Amino acid sequence: MSTSELDQLRQENNQLRLALVEMRQQLMQAQKLTSVGALASSITHEFNNILMTVINYAKMGLRHKEPATRDKAFDRILSAGHRAAKITTGMLSYARGKTTQREAFRLSQLVEDVLILVEKDLQVHRIRLEKNFDENVWAEVNSGQIQQVLINLIINARQAMDGGGSLHIGVSLNRESNTSEITVRDTGSGIPADKLPRIFDQFFSTKTPDEQGQGGSGLGLALCKEIIDTHRGRIRVESTVGRGTTFTLRFPMIPAPTLVRPSVTQKAG
Repeated sequence: MSTSELDQLRQENNQLRLALVEMRQQLMQAQKLTSVGALASSITHEFNNILMTVINYAKMGLRHKEPATRDKAFDRILSAGHRAAKITTGMLSYARGKTTQREAFRLSQLVEDVLILVEKDLQVHRIRLEKNFDENVWAEVNSGQIQQVLINLIINARQAMDGGGSLHIGVSLNRESNTSEITVRDTGSGIPADKLPRIFDQFFSTKTPDEQGQGGSGLGLALCKEIIDTHRGRIRVESTVGRGTTFTLRFPMIPAPTLVRPSVTQKAG
C-alpha cells in the first residue's frame, strides 16, 4: 500500500472518529430532550398552579385595602414567582447544558436542583419522596451530565411504580472506598435477576414505552453508565422482583473546597 493510500486511510479514520464523537453528543442531547418530554406534562400542571396562585392573591390584594392583607397577598405572589423562576432556570440549564467542564460540586445541592424539576411529576404519579442527605459530600463532576443521569434514574423509578410507591434518594460518604455516593431506591416492580447483567447494554430494555411513548429505547441506562465511567466513577444496581431497585452512583471523594480570602494589608498610620 502506497504512502498516499495510507495517508488517505488515516484521514478517513480521523473523520470517522470525529463523526462518532458528534453522533454520541447528539445521542446524549436527544436522550436529555426525551427526559424533558417525560416531565413536560407535570411541569405544565405546576405552572398552571403557580399562575392560579398569582391570580387569586392578586384579586385578594385588589379587593382588600388593609395593609396586612395586601402584604400577605404580595408575599404569596412573590413566593410563587420565585418558584416559577427556579423551575424555568433549572429546565433551561438542563436542556441547554453542553459543556464538558467539571468542577467541585456539593452533591446534595446537585440533587436538590434535580428535584425542583421532578417533584411535581412524582406527586402526580403518587410517589412519596424520601431524602437523606449528608450535606458535606463533594465530588468533581459535570453537573449537567450528572443531573441527566439522575433524571433518567428517577423517571425509570417512577415508571416502575405504576400504582404509586416510595422513592428514596440519599447522599453519603463511603469512607471504606473513599467515594462520594448518591443512591436512588424505589419500591417498584424490580428487575429479574437474569436481566440485570444486561441493563447497561445499548438497546437492551426491560420495559415497553409508556402511554406518552417514553422509555423502552434501551439507551438511557447505557448513556448513564458512559457518563459515570467518564467521571472515573461506578454505577451499581441491586434489585429484587416485587420489592424494588436501588442504583448507586459512586464518585472519587474530594474534600470540600476552601474559600481563599484575599490578604488584607494594613497601612501604617
